[in-house]
Amino acid sequence: MHARTEAWYQRRERVNYHATSVMLTAYKCAWYGRNLVVIDRWYPSSKTCSTCAAVAETMPLNVQAWACRCGTTHDRDVNAARNILTAGLAVTACGAGVRPQRDSSRTGRSATKQETPGATQGIPVL
Repeated sequence: MHARTEAWYQRRERVNYHATSVMLTAYKCAWYGRNLVVIDRWYPSSKTCSTCAAVAETMPLNVQAWACRCGTTHDRDVNAARNILTAGLAVTACGAGVRPQRDSSRTGRSATKQETPGATQGIPVL
């Protein structure tokens, strides 16, 4: 088999595995009445300070503990877990994305909690 063809099949298997795992997780969430919140794959969860939200410019993968400029010392995995939880809760509560919007798509409004309209909305007052 040609090297490019073999690499393509390996990539396809990885993509299929990811799609299958997401599909099974979504199925289990629906089965148990839970919501599945998926955040952006490139969200910098491990290099964002969970205390002050400062983002480190670079962080090699071999760094397991780091100190933020605010003085907080983080374990990389625990910090990432906190940031992922916070991002998921923001999506659940506000319907907001976990990454800042691009300048070209900003509306100037912050995310607000999405609530269903009241039962009397739209009924004319006599």
